[in-house]
Parts: sequence; structure tokens; C-alpha cells
Amino acid sequence: MSWVFFGKTTFEKDLVMAVLNSVTAFSSFLLFSVCSGLLVPIDKSGKMTDSRFSGNQETPLHWRNIAKEDLNRRVNWKPNVGVAKNVVFFLGDGMGISTVTAARILKGQLQGRTGEEGQLAWDKFPNAALSRTYNQDHTTPDSAGTGTQYLCGVKSNMGMLGMEARVKRGDCEASKDAHLTSIYNWSVDKGKSVGLVTTTRVTHATPAAGYAKVADRNWEGDSAMRNVSGKGCKDIALQLVEDNPDIKVIMGGGRWYFKPNNTVDPENRNMSEHGRQDGRDLVKEWMKDKEQRNLSHRYVWNATEFDTVDPTQTEYLLGLFDASHMQYELDRKDPKYEVAGEPSIAEMTKKAIQVLQRNHDKGFFLLVEGGRIDLAHHANEPERALHDVLAMEKAVETAMSLTSKDDTLIVVTADHSHTFVLSGYPSRGNPILGLVDDVDGNILMAEDGKPYTTLQYTNGPGAIEMEALLHHGTYKGRANLTSIDTASKDFQTQSAVPLLYETHAGEDVGIYARGPMSHLFHGVHEQHYIPHAMAFASCVGDYKDDANCAASLATFTSAQHISDPQTSLNSANTLSRLWTQICTMLFVIVLQIS
Repeated sequence: MSWVFFGKTTFEKDLVMAVLNSVTAFSSFLLFSVCSGLLVPIDKSGKMTDSRFSGNQETPLHWRNIAKEDLNRRVNWKPNVGVAKNVVFFLGDGMGISTVTAARILKGQLQGRTGEEGQLAWDKFPNAALSRTYNQDHTTPDSAGTGTQYLCGVKSNMGMLGMEARVKRGDCEASKDAHLTSIYNWSVDKGKSVGLVTTTRVTHATPAAGYAKVADRNWEGDSAMRNVSGKGCKDIALQLVEDNPDIKVIMGGGRWYFKPNNTVDPENRNMSEHGRQDGRDLVKEWMKDKEQRNLSHRYVWNATEFDTVDPTQTEYLLGLFDASHMQYELDRKDPKYEVAGEPSIAEMTKKAIQVLQRNHDKGFFLLVEGGRIDLAHHANEPERALHDVLAMEKAVETAMSLTSKDDTLIVVTADHSHTFVLSGYPSRGNPILGLVDDVDGNILMAEDGKPYTTLQYTNGPGAIEMEALLHHGTYKGRANLTSIDTASKDFQTQSAVPLLYETHAGEDVGIYARGPMSHLFHGVHEQHYIPHAMAFASCVGDYKDDANCAASLATFTSAQHISDPQTSLNSANTLSRLWTQICTMLFVIVLQIS
């Protein structure tokens, strides 16, 4: 290409040419820098997390790639503003932030990795937030007050279910006109199917908060209500059967509150103390109600019977797999703890969704509680707690595989946390259930000359003084853990303050969401906000007539919504390739001009 110069001398022409060459070179460099800077390094196979497990982690490039992959997903993600036909709500009881972190590490280490770089299923959800868990009357909450908050949508007092906060705990008379409705009720009123799955008793705080109206969470059966007998207040089990006949799936433990106290339990559990004093068999009454309404139904009490349930032929399913709580995941197949066999929380979730999906037109609301995470923490037994988190994660993955991100909102959260911490300065990849070490693998000692575990509790039965207190002995100092198997499921982790029962903790907990309106979980929320967001997304309760709900079920799967990070990643790959082609063409043009 020729240029026209107006310089009169050779020097002037050479100077102009030098300037033009410099400008061309700078333009080429600038164009290359801009183009290459916009090409976020991503895995071309579509796997979102490969960079976490490949490459040299000591190089800056490794960590930049991970950051850019994450940034790429976030930049290209678009919210799904459609209506949630279905809502699956996972509640990890006591699953605070530290529990999530420890479970994530344990999962990675069980897979042969260092652990810290891994992800749980909900870590990949596009939206996350924090939940403020305090009760109306307590800074650190209990599971009844929190259950009322995240299912009924208002702050309430500790120890009560489905009750306004003006009622004092245990006041039967005052509770009669202070009932709250829940997202169970709102969903049924809209024609949706409702189900609940838990690894605790089905009358326990979390599942019961959606259907029971009691001034004391301990009123699970009439055997616990002798002090208010004759005052007209129903126990929780009776409310479930008599007042909530339209809950289609009920699975968990707690047989003894449904059977007469003279019943011989099929697993030889003692029924005399907790069995029904009124002599009623609520399981038979539940079945009779379904028979009278000509509804297909099944009652099952063990894994074998559970496996025979055909969800395509079952409208109502009641499963009571233990006299009290179901077993911990680590104990579920251990004959020392379980005789008849129990389904896993993932298996119960699958069966529940399959039954609820029979409601093709209206959809469903399902609560799934990993309830024994909490009970293991109360006992200062972290391995049992963490394995129950991983069991619940499989249930989340099951729900994801059985539903569509286009029409199903999945929310994962906790009711509260525990006094559970990851402490010391252990090396990367050090066994999460082990003793604190340094980067050279040397076990570190505390000031008393004894090793200590990474996982600890502020209080509980594992306290250094508890053994002396229980046996009226003299405190001889903290136990030496050098030869102790701290990874044993029966190991009781050391704690600081001696209590027979470890307490909850009061800090915020995580909320993780994907699907329609999942972007409503963003920031720091009061815990009672959660059911409002789920109700708005699914067009029930106070939000059933909202303008957002004008869309029919036919529009639930609108193609305009890109609600999945993987979809966003694939879209980003396409855009990156297009931008590469454009940049290449421009670069060639600049070279030709020069």
C-alpha cells in the first residue's frame, strides 16, 4: 500500500514513516492485548471445575484460570424469571458454614484429593445468600423457632411450632387462636402436591413446623402432654393425621407416636414410654382415610417394603422407618444399630419426587431434611455429622437429576449452626478428622504438650472436664489424643465448656438456590424471608395473584431463560470463539495495512 507524504526532505519522509510504523505496531499490540484479555481461559470440554484438579497449583496461572472460569460463569449468567412449578427445599439441620466447609473437604479427601478445592452440589448453584437465624426471643435459635420462620414466614419464639410470638411456650390456652399458616398450606390451596422427607421423626421440629400448631415442640405425642391433658390441644402426630390429610408423602422416623403404647414394635423398640396413651393407631387411621376417599396409598416401615412401592400407582405414601429417629448414614447398614434396614435420604427423595410428579398440572412442594446432622453435632461427633451432610448432598443431586432447572426451584439452607470450628493451622490436605500438623507433616502440640484436632466444639459432652464431672473425680487434664483414632465415628471430639448436650450457634447460615427466581436469594436475608421468596417464585400464598404469575404452565420452560451456569459456560465458549475470529481478522487487516 502506498502512502502520500508531504515532507520535503528524505529526513521528513523517514520520520513520518517511522511514526506510522510505530502507530501500526502499537495498534497491533493493543488489539492483541484486548483480544487475548477477553479470552477467559476455560475448559473447552465444558467441565466447569477441571482447573481445580489440574495444573501446577504453585503457579499464578492455575489460580487465575480458576478465577476466570468462575468470572466467566457469573458474567454470562442470566436469571430465570419464570414461575417455579415445583419447589424442593433442602434443610440441613445444624449445617452451618463450618459444617459445609468441613464436609466439602471430607468429600474431596474421600475421593483421594486434598479436599479444600472440592465442591458440594450446592456450591455450583448460581445464587447464594446468608440467612439471619435468631428467634423472636433468643439470639441463638432452636429448630422449632427457625422452622416456623422458614416455613411460615414470620419470626417466632424458641420451642414453638406454627405459633405467633405473642404466645408463651407451653401455654395451651393462648395458643388456640394464634395459629400460623405455612408454605405447605399455601401450596395445597393452589392445588399443588406436598411432601416431607426427614431422617428424624416426622413429628420433629423441622418437618412439623409446616403442619403443626403447638405451643411446645415436645408435644410430639399425647404421652408428652400429660400436664395439659384435657385442655383441648392436639399433639403433633394427631395433627398430622387428622388436620393434614392432603400431605401426599410423609417419610422419616417416629413410629412410637403413631402407635398405642402396648404395641409390639416390629424392630422390638420400647413403645411403652412414648406410645399413644389414648390407644389410637394413627397409622391405621391414616390408611382408613385414604381408603374412604378411594385414594391409592402405601404404608411402609422398612427398606424392603419401601423398594416395592410403585410411584406410578401410589398417590399417598407414609413411611415410618424407626420407632424414633432414623439411623445416621454411617450406621444405616450396621446391624449393631439397624435391624430391618432403612432407605437413604437420597432414595426417599427420589421416591417422594416420583410420587409428587403425578401432579403434572400444578406441581409440588417438597421439604427434605438432613436432620441428624444436628444430632451428631449435639453429641460432639463430627464424622457422623459430616457423612450425613454428604448423604444429603446425594439427595440434592437426585432432585437435580429428576427435575428441570427451568421449572423447579431448588433451595438448600440450614436452620442454624453449631459451636463447631475448624481450628489451628493444619497443612493443606491434612485429614479433616485428624490432628493438626505443619507443612512437613509434624503433629503440632498445644501448650499442655498434647496434640489437638482440627475440628473442635466450643461446648458439649466432649469437654475436657466432663469426664471428671460425670464421675465426681478430679480433673486430670485434657486427654492425650496421640494414640486415639480421631476419625472413628464414635470418637467424641474435645470441647471447651462441659455440657451434656452441645448447643446451637447464632451466626448466619448459607442459602443456596438454582432455578426460577433463584436470584431472589442474594445478599443477607432474615430467615423468615425464605418462604416468601419460595412462595413468590411458585405463585402461592400472598403471591398467588401477583403479575409474575400471569404466565401459564405452558411458559414455564421458556427458552429465553438461561438459568444454569453450565449453559452459560457453553454460551461463553461460543462467544469467545466468535470474538477470536473477529480479532484474528482485524489483526490480519492491520498487518496488511502495515
